[in-house]
Amino acid sequence: MDTTTGRGSGRYAIETVQEPVTVYFHDDIIATSDRALLVHEEGSEPIYYLPRDRVEMAFLVESEGRASSPDKGEARLWSVSAMNRGAQDAVWSYDNPTEPLRALAGMMAFDPAAFRVEAGGPPRGAMTDRM
Repeated sequence: MDTTTGRGSGRYAIETVQEPVTVYFHDDIIATSDRALLVHEEGSEPIYYLPRDRVEMAFLVESEGRASSPDKGEARLWSVSAMNRGAQDAVWSYDNPTEPLRALAGMMAFDPAAFRVEAGGPPRGAMTDRM
């Protein structure tokens, strides 16, 4: 794994993804970016984080609750709704993450149980796929 210097700790490693990443909620594109990060946490599956300005916020509603972790900081939560389907608190973001995860400030993560994340190439169905 190619981790960025200074971004890994004994428990986390943050990888800069070298290819485009697209996040789908069912078949709707929720986010796409060529500036994604992939966080590897011991004991958990890797999670993609994409810049907030690359997320279609119209699909999201911020939750009143917050999640807190001494290892990561306080996370804001969002629920997603699209095409009469939804998932509660399935998106999160750390505005002020702890030092080992400082690179995640302003990035959003997507629960892999609710979203499909694809890395590599343009989003499925993009104009380049039709040429």
